[in-house]
Amino acid sequence: MAAGRDREAVTDPDWTQVRRLAPEVLGALVRRYGHFDACEDAVQEALLAAARQWPGDGWPGSPKAWLTTVAARRLADELRRDEARRRREELDQARAPRRPAEESGSEPGGPDALGPVGDDTLTLLFLCCHPALTPASQVALTLRAVGGLTTAEIARAFLVPEATMTQRIVRAKDRIRAAGATFRLPPADEQGARLRVVLHVLYLVFNEGYTATAGADLVRDELTAEAIRLARLLLRLVPDDGEVAGLLALMLLTEARRPARLDGELGALVTLSEQDRSRWDADAIAEGVALVTGALGSKPLGPYQVQAAIAAVHDEAPTAADTDWPQILALYRVLETLDPSPVVTLNKAVALAMVDGPAAGLAVVEALAGDRRLARSHHLDSVRGHLLEVGGDRDGARAAYRAAARRARSLPERRHLLARAARLG
Repeated sequence: MAAGRDREAVTDPDWTQVRRLAPEVLGALVRRYGHFDACEDAVQEALLAAARQWPGDGWPGSPKAWLTTVAARRLADELRRDEARRRREELDQARAPRRPAEESGSEPGGPDALGPVGDDTLTLLFLCCHPALTPASQVALTLRAVGGLTTAEIARAFLVPEATMTQRIVRAKDRIRAAGATFRLPPADEQGARLRVVLHVLYLVFNEGYTATAGADLVRDELTAEAIRLARLLLRLVPDDGEVAGLLALMLLTEARRPARLDGELGALVTLSEQDRSRWDADAIAEGVALVTGALGSKPLGPYQVQAAIAAVHDEAPTAADTDWPQILALYRVLETLDPSPVVTLNKAVALAMVDGPAAGLAVVEALAGDRRLARSHHLDSVRGHLLEVGGDRDGARAAYRAAARRARSLPERRHLLARAARLG
């Protein structure tokens, strides 16, 4: 578990690292005590206590152990208040906790109590994807408990009001408790269905980290790193699953471009076609290409494998002009049959424009204009502006870029869109 201890070490006031520890603390508590909903509340209280105490008292030698101990005490208090005596006594008898980590000097639970493949977070992923929950609730709860996203961030990912998402998460925790779920991997006959949900959750977590939906920062490194780490754990658990390999490949091939996504001096967003490809991570690209090459041979073919193949075509092109757009268009058409969505169709429109001209792409974009699923997104107007600019309609492109900027919640993206509009002025 040496890698886990390396991740635990926090030597300076970096709250993003503390946030990354929260799912591990939650997993340790749920494994030991059960009571998922109460454990989640206890972890949040421990994080608030840390925010109040650490700036004045100094950071503990082991932040994870401190959070686990404080959360366990909060949980014990809550159970004493709310649980009946019989249940309390049975819990104390069956799951007597060990000495707190700060007193014993060891990690709570000890090495003999580690989760599958050495990480409680992976078991927590499957718990959040319990069959008692609806698919939407599975994703929302996992993003909250494992991904560390706020309720507001999850609401934006689902394009629903924050109050609606709050209610959904509360109901999900209630159903987990009512179902009597235990902290262990699901039986073999359930793993396939729940694995698909786990993959979707990791996909959303990675996307939120790679292009934050709101705020001043375009990239949130802690989320992309955590999504990749968990995808690697999943691949160790199911090494023959082509979609798991495909998702990890997609993450690696996308993350490889991150060093070139922002202008070093101005911090401005740099589009794929304008990026300095010498700054891309060659090792990540090589690993991703190897993974997707192997994954494409597995059956059945899934959407993550196809998306990874598209990313590989982009990453293997020496320059933007060398991109094999006919192959990308063909792959998007396959993806549209496997996983139809307006976002996939919008991306296909860009590839179609590169192959058959901007007018062909614009026809697809305009056909999507009435799709309510894109009504609150800035992507439709952004693509429209790009294709109008390529087609020579400067006024139309400028108006589309400005419309996209009004909807963009991410400040770097908004600045980028306004800059493109100004350039056409």
